[in-house]
Formats: sequence, structure tokens, C-alpha cells
Amino acid sequence: MTWRPRLVALDVDGTIVDHRNELSPAVKEAILGLREQGVPVVIATGRAVPGVYDVLDKLGFREGLGVASNGSVVFSVDPFEVVHTTTFDAREAVKRVLERVPEALVAVEEVGVGYRVNRAFPKGEITGKIILDEVDRMVSQPVTRVVVRAPDHDRDEFSKLVGDLGLDGTNYYIGYTAWLDLAPEGVSKASGLDVVCRSMGLTAADVLAVGDGSNDVEMIRWAGRGVAMGQAPDELIAVADAVTGPVEADGLAEELSRWLR
Repeated sequence: MTWRPRLVALDVDGTIVDHRNELSPAVKEAILGLREQGVPVVIATGRAVPGVYDVLDKLGFREGLGVASNGSVVFSVDPFEVVHTTTFDAREAVKRVLERVPEALVAVEEVGVGYRVNRAFPKGEITGKIILDEVDRMVSQPVTRVVVRAPDHDRDEFSKLVGDLGLDGTNYYIGYTAWLDLAPEGVSKASGLDVVCRSMGLTAADVLAVGDGSNDVEMIRWAGRGVAMGQAPDELIAVADAVTGPVEADGLAEELSRWLR
């Protein structure tokens, strides 16, 4: 192959780190190896900004741009500065979800800070500063992202509950648990990475992207080379150019090692 990535875009959970938020030595070595060869590495995640810094600290570098909140937020890492945000009116979508799942937990992102929540989330699921608030006040102004969590439901049950709500004007993703991400319509990791590419004089064709979830579909389809992790759902594997090993087998290191000179 004569093609080589000029930018590497990486999902975090299930790609860089496992589901215990642990980074393996092999994955860290491969990421740092590409950076040493001059290939920029950009985090593109559903996590909010504090969660990006968490993985950057594990990797041992803080530079360049980051894509957070499934593409709603693009920011400069050091020093922190918001480069681009997209907001939406979440009131109707949140109302519809709570009518169907009234006991749900709701979190609204405070960009660069953390979240406002109606009740406490399970420990470790959201990061940054957590502020208790009322839902109506949380969504009274346009927001970048809303998380709805239903710990008492399993994923499939929750998906059925929200799948027919007609969430017009939003882009939404169901996670591996009963977790719903609401974002502005048309916004994805791909749209956030497009902002990054334009700032660097690159295009999607220059990008190697790796991910493992339904919120990675647009990114994997968009990238010049889109790679799905081995444990990825069928909908992601269907649009990927290649499939690497699962996170438990250091699948990311396997893919990145292909591009180390």
C-alpha cells in the first residue's frame, strides 16, 4: 500500500482503553510510536472534555486538537480553548424521553467543565464537575449534548422504549448500556474531525480512524481508512474498510503497527 495516514483519529472507550478504563502498554506504545514519526493523533470520543484529558494523561501527551461529545465540541488541548461547538434545542427530545422513561437520569454538558444532572449517575460514568439541577432549567438554553441514562433497564429494552419517539432535530446514539446520547442533528465525530482537518489543511482521505461503537459509524465511513474494533456491532463492521482485533486483544495496537516504519 502506498497510502499512509497523515492524521489518526481514535475513539476512546473500547478502542484506546478497555471497559475498565485501562490502557495497555502495547496500545500506548503504538500510539506514541506514530506520534514520534510525525503522525498527529486526535481523540474523537463521546466523552466530554474532561474525559479527553483523562485519556491524554494516560498516554502522556497534551497537544493539538480534541473532538469531544460526539463531535459537538472541538477544542485546543493545551491551553484549553473551545474552537468550535454546535448546539441544539433539546427541550422537546428530553420531554419525550422522560414521558416514556420518567425515572431516567439526565445530564447536560457544561463544555470544558462537566455536567448538570437531575440526579446522581452511577459512579464513574460521567466526569468533571457535577452540579445538581432541575431538568427544565438544564435544557432552557441550547446545549451541545444531553445524556439520558436508565440504570434499571437493559440496553435492548431501553432501545425499544426510545426508538420510536421521533426525536426530530437531533442525532442520537444508544450505547452499550441503557445510555442515550442526544446531539445536534448532522453532528457526529466525522463533522468534528472535518473541523480538525480543515485547520490542518487535510481532508478525510488523509485520515485513519478507529472505533468500536454505533457513534463511530459516520467517522469510520468518512475516513480514508476506517477500521472497526473486533467487538464492534454489525452496523459499524458493515461500513468499515477493515476489522482489527477486539480491545481485550490490543486490536488498536495491531492496526497502528501496520503504519509504523
